[in-house]
Amino acid sequence: MKNIQLLNKIAPCGTDLFDKAEYAVEETIENPDAIMVRSAVMHEMEFGTNLKAIARAGAGVNNIPLDRCAEQGIVVFNTPGANANAVKELAVCALMLASRDIVGGIEWANSLVGTENIAKQVEKGKSKFGGVEITGKTLGIIGLGAIGGMLANAAESLGMNVIGCDPYLSVEAAWNINSNVKRVATFEDVFKNSDYISVHVPATAETKGFLNEKSFGIMKDGVRILNLARADLVNTDDLKAALESGKVASYVTDFPTEETVGVKGIVAIPHLGASTEEAEDNCAVMAAKELIDYLENGNIKNSVNYPAVSAPRNRANRVCVLHADADGIFSTLTTLFKGDFVTKSRGNVAYTIVDTDEPNNDAVAKAAALDGVYKVNVI
Repeated sequence: MKNIQLLNKIAPCGTDLFDKAEYAVEETIENPDAIMVRSAVMHEMEFGTNLKAIARAGAGVNNIPLDRCAEQGIVVFNTPGANANAVKELAVCALMLASRDIVGGIEWANSLVGTENIAKQVEKGKSKFGGVEITGKTLGIIGLGAIGGMLANAAESLGMNVIGCDPYLSVEAAWNINSNVKRVATFEDVFKNSDYISVHVPATAETKGFLNEKSFGIMKDGVRILNLARADLVNTDDLKAALESGKVASYVTDFPTEETVGVKGIVAIPHLGASTEEAEDNCAVMAAKELIDYLENGNIKNSVNYPAVSAPRNRANRVCVLHADADGIFSTLTTLFKGDFVTKSRGNVAYTIVDTDEPNNDAVAKAAALDGVYKVNVI
């Protein structure tokens, strides 16, 4: 029996994929074989020796200690694209929120409760909440992956001129982007040519504070910025100064913080990007399938800390070795086991699959004892 621990509520359409005869799926499980998580912060968690994998039902994984997991032989999965349409739809909404003071207008209209001649007051006061149209304006998108690419297509169909920059754009993602979307060479090209800017990049040490005084200075006066990716991408102090000076006309974010709520010019949405029934279902199903394929077949797909390795089962037994990408480890494994080998590396880690007809406990023990080997799983 394999044990799956749920750290957050996961949609039943995902958890129901686990065969009840082979899996126990509960919130209160000690030393599980795998964990399913959404937003729970795991950086201070101690992981049991049985833990082989963590599946994040969503794209962002900043709540998971990726390096520590890699060094303990724990594969971390995410679900790229599963919630992309939900975030894209909110981004389209954010374009409108950035263009017109819809939120302020609604709040003002609600404040008229109990007063007389509301219709007349509305006609007299509505001019305070006017705005601009998006048609004919230029939207610059930083990051043209699943979400950015879908937003590019949607904005183009709404009559916007769309430019984008993504140094890491895959061929597959590029095929899905409308040919009218213009790719530019640098982020600076996006900054200086856009009326609207939407960021869709992960939060890393390199992208923290990516939008700051310097980048704001390159932008057009009155630029409108959308951030449905991560709060850390924007230097809040620099943003507030840019809003006050008029350099930035409005800022819409899906990540409210103590520094951004209640600030004039900022629309703070309470992290609703992936909060649709469809997105939660899609993420749960993808995460469950990733765990099942890994626990039952040793295949890795959509991992954020180990290489993607998938292979058909050719022999009775499969030995899965998670190890450092160091000289001598793979060659030693070939002397310990007889069978079919597949190995790939990613950064400082590697993953080797051995299909063998000869289950050899002594060889498994020797492999696990090798310097640089983090974990050995036998299926």
